[in-house]
Amino acid sequence: MPDYLVTLESAWYIKEAKSLDDAIGIAISEAGKRLNPSAKFVEVEAGMLTCPFCDQTLSSAIVVADTALVGLVLEMKVFRAESKEHAGRIAKSVIGKALREIPLKLLDVQEL
Repeated sequence: MPDYLVTLESAWYIKEAKSLDDAIGIAISEAGKRLNPSAKFVEVEAGMLTCPFCDQTLSSAIVVADTALVGLVLEMKVFRAESKEHAGRIAKSVIGKALREIPLKLLDVQEL
C-alpha cells in the first residue's frame, strides 16, 4: 500500500485582529495549539490564492472591522492507505478531530 501527501484547506475566524500579519500569525498559532499533541505531525501554513485577472499570488486572509478570516493550508503524510480517496478520508478524520468545528476542504492528494 502506498503513502500519500494530503493537502487540506481550512478557514480560520479571528476576532480583534489588528493587522493582516497579526491575523495570519494568530491563526497559525491557534491551529498549531489545537493540533498538538494529537496531530503535531501536520504542517500548517498560510494559504495563498491566485488572482483570476492578473495571475498574481495573494494572501488568503482578509481583515474587516478588526475581524479576520484566514485561509490555512494543512499538509499531512498518510502512510499505507488503500487509495487516494482513503488517504483523504484519513487526513480529514485525524485533522477534523483536532480542529473541531473548523471547516476543512480536500485540496490535493499526491502519492509519495
